[in-house]
Amino acid sequence: MNFLAFIGVAVAARRIIYLVPILAHGYSLPAIAPGSRAAQFAALDEVFARHPILTMIHIVPGLLFMVLGPFQFSKSIRARHLQWHRWNGRIFVAVGFIIGISALVMSFTMQSIGGVNQAAATILFGAFFLFALSKAVWHIIRREIVLHRQWMIRSYAIGLAVATIRPIIGIFFATSPLTGLTPYQFFGTAFWIGFVLHLIAAEAWIHITSPGIEAQATVQ
Repeated sequence: MNFLAFIGVAVAARRIIYLVPILAHGYSLPAIAPGSRAAQFAALDEVFARHPILTMIHIVPGLLFMVLGPFQFSKSIRARHLQWHRWNGRIFVAVGFIIGISALVMSFTMQSIGGVNQAAATILFGAFFLFALSKAVWHIIRREIVLHRQWMIRSYAIGLAVATIRPIIGIFFATSPLTGLTPYQFFGTAFWIGFVLHLIAAEAWIHITSPGIEAQATVQ
């Protein structure tokens, strides 16, 4: 989990560093030969460069989400510093809602690199991410700790999937000379694979670490 969070931090930081000059001075197309390998990578950045404000609204909270996540799920921190865990959780949930809502807005307003296939994945799992966060908040308000934990795991797993999707995309890029697939063809597939793998992993982790039915009673 910590390694994936580190990848997520690196991805968000790289995008922020790329977008800050664009926000300050505007965006101009780079001088790259069309159809080249470099042009493919430049096209990936161009999607976000044309919507720098919306992208920053999404990735700055995303950076905070990745940094706070490992602390929120640390048993030792939760046991020794419960009050800090609660405040960290409030911030974590708040930035999560910003991430989820902005992801849906981006899916409907920005051109997806992987077309409809990618947009469908981000809309479906973005909606599920917001649903899981809402369920987690609902259960903690009702002091249903076990159910709160389960839905937080699901939400964090979906949020963390962005870190797994990047290596999957990297594999598709590396094998594209053999497969002939373009980013438009494999981006959506990479998103589906990453999200589904994380959802499966979340459910497996919940099952393995479940304290039992009797522990799922409301905590007074």
